[in-house]
Amino acid sequence: MKALLLSASLLAGLPAHALPPRVDCIAPAKPGGGFDLTCRLVRELLAADQAAAVQVKYLPGGIGAVAFDRAVQGRLADPGTVIAFSSGSLVNIVQGRFGPHDPMAVRWLATLGTDYGIVAVRRDAPFGSLAALVDRLRQDPAGAVFGASGSVGSQDWMKAALLVRAAGRDHRAMRFVSFEGGGQALAALKGGHVDVFCGDSAEAREALAAGEIRVLALLAPQRLPGRYADVPTAREQGVDLVWPTVRGLYMGPGVPERDFQEWTALLRRVLAAPGFAARLRAQGLEPLPLTGRELDAYVRSQVETYRTLARELHLRVR
Repeated sequence: MKALLLSASLLAGLPAHALPPRVDCIAPAKPGGGFDLTCRLVRELLAADQAAAVQVKYLPGGIGAVAFDRAVQGRLADPGTVIAFSSGSLVNIVQGRFGPHDPMAVRWLATLGTDYGIVAVRRDAPFGSLAALVDRLRQDPAGAVFGASGSVGSQDWMKAALLVRAAGRDHRAMRFVSFEGGGQALAALKGGHVDVFCGDSAEAREALAAGEIRVLALLAPQRLPGRYADVPTAREQGVDLVWPTVRGLYMGPGVPERDFQEWTALLRRVLAAPGFAARLRAQGLEPLPLTGRELDAYVRSQVETYRTLARELHLRVR
């Protein structure tokens, strides 16, 4: 009820926009991860609009590759369909993991906020601190099993690789188990199938609140408010590793211009509304409201950054 009231306050006074009577938000992975979080947040933000009922749909496959390909091919061109993306999507695009498609082949709609990476372990893990984990990796880069969303080259893999490099070892010697989404990876961590989870703070909030995991470090430039206020950053512990994960939405290139502009106008006003920042922070995100040309420029810039990093990590770059 509180979320609905807040959604109503965010949209109060906004002019009526011609949203379709039904909106599908595609989370391109299995339930429980960051894409799921993005779509659930969109559903809350638009809950007060009586003309649109937002339904979250899951389309796993390549951590977003299937959804991206379908969007480019025109199979997700409905004006009522938006698709969640993250910085990890851009990481995969530059490596050709989303097929032969150009990063600008879809219509980037909006970014909602920034999530930050974490290094987490089970409550009973032998690594009591980030220093202890780094020391283990320094002795043996395969001495801890990492588990996270995506395969070799994914953004979560990159976090683990950079941590191993920070220990002074070759990241190619680490052990990494791939999962289809952060929800599955967290379940594997809690079940004792992997030792370390390099995911994102927002997707791990519930597990942290339930006391199921221990977060050794935030990969943020400074500490975050709320539930993570007592968790030190990696930098505080002598490891210069920061990883922001942007969360947002895109649409297929076949969506009519008028409908795309209706969506853009609505989201611009929602992102600028009083209370939006507080709503994001309640979900563990920091606001990053980008739309239109500003968002296109951001995507192009990030693509080049990730292309450079991929080369440094000896990954194939498209």
